[in-house]
Amino acid sequence: MNYEENPFPPGDPDRHELWEMLVRRDIDAFLAADWSMVAGDFVADHFLGLHGHFLADPDSWRLAFPTVESYREEWLRQAAETAGTAFAEPLREALFRATHLRDIDLRGERAVLHKKFDGRIRKADGTDLRLDWQTLYFCSKGDGRWRITGFVGYIPRRLG
Repeated sequence: MNYEENPFPPGDPDRHELWEMLVRRDIDAFLAADWSMVAGDFVADHFLGLHGHFLADPDSWRLAFPTVESYREEWLRQAAETAGTAFAEPLREALFRATHLRDIDLRGERAVLHKKFDGRIRKADGTDLRLDWQTLYFCSKGDGRWRITGFVGYIPRRLG
């Protein structure tokens, strides 16, 4: 199975574009620790991000990213931490294997996307990095392209 292959054909242009933005471009930018590759994917003046702290109780979820800039700082911190980790397998391939974006609910120029992370990536020290959470992204289409307006992230992959 080719995990890098977009599961949405070009004949489904909205879902195809959303997958490219939130999977391929996000992974490549993260690995390069290059925010400029994804900066244009956000609606800065309407953005907010909640951090679920990997807890199933929504009362525990907090507004951790009231601005794109606050999210950018955390994203860059995580990218640097990942870049400083030695892995025993190709990281890009492993990230594609562990990232699943199949559920995209479209209503006109609004979308909710369910991006799930489920996998283990072998580190050089013999331990595994476990990916087991999901993020709900909220997107809107304007000026002919999709952008992220917010998310609820770092929540359990399976709720309930």
